[in-house]
Amino acid sequence: MLHGLGAFSLILRFLVGVNPLIFYKKIRPMLAFAFSTASSNATIPITLNTVQERLGVKQSVASFTVPLGATINMDGTAIMQGVATVFIANVYNIDLSMTDYLVVVLTATLASVGTAGVPGVGLIMLAMVLEQVHLPVEGIALIIGVDRLLDMIRTSVNVTGDAVVSCWIAKSENALQLEAYNNPLPGIVAQPGATPA
Repeated sequence: MLHGLGAFSLILRFLVGVNPLIFYKKIRPMLAFAFSTASSNATIPITLNTVQERLGVKQSVASFTVPLGATINMDGTAIMQGVATVFIANVYNIDLSMTDYLVVVLTATLASVGTAGVPGVGLIMLAMVLEQVHLPVEGIALIIGVDRLLDMIRTSVNVTGDAVVSCWIAKSENALQLEAYNNPLPGIVAQPGATPA
């Protein structure tokens, strides 16, 4: 929640210069699809449509940032792997040093970049993170029962990040159509003097 709403809202407000509330309102269908499928790759067509038609990002930017983001921008996965590692260490009563925490952050970040955008693959990468800090891989069994719900949430964070970065890059390239972004009717540029139906 902190990352998906807090960090992204700050990026939208201060780096993109747009209203985050409009952003979250317009990406609801994309989030619903990502949440139900738990797959960033399956959500690519809806993310592309949302970013272009609802948020006003030009196709030249969206067609690059969205597929790239679905491949390497797995911030929700990285966060989950770090939290799961600390949880497993606490369950086994193993103290992690500051070096271990840094290794977890680095390994979780690198593992999330290489993670496929399909359901359930985060647990496989979690095994690699656990091995790096010498924690028992069997601890994954503590998480596997609730992983589907976690997967749905982290996928929602991942695709939200893809949309935020698309807006950010579009703003820097003068490819963000603010009239489309601020228009309450998705994909329709408001005419001067016209009132939304």
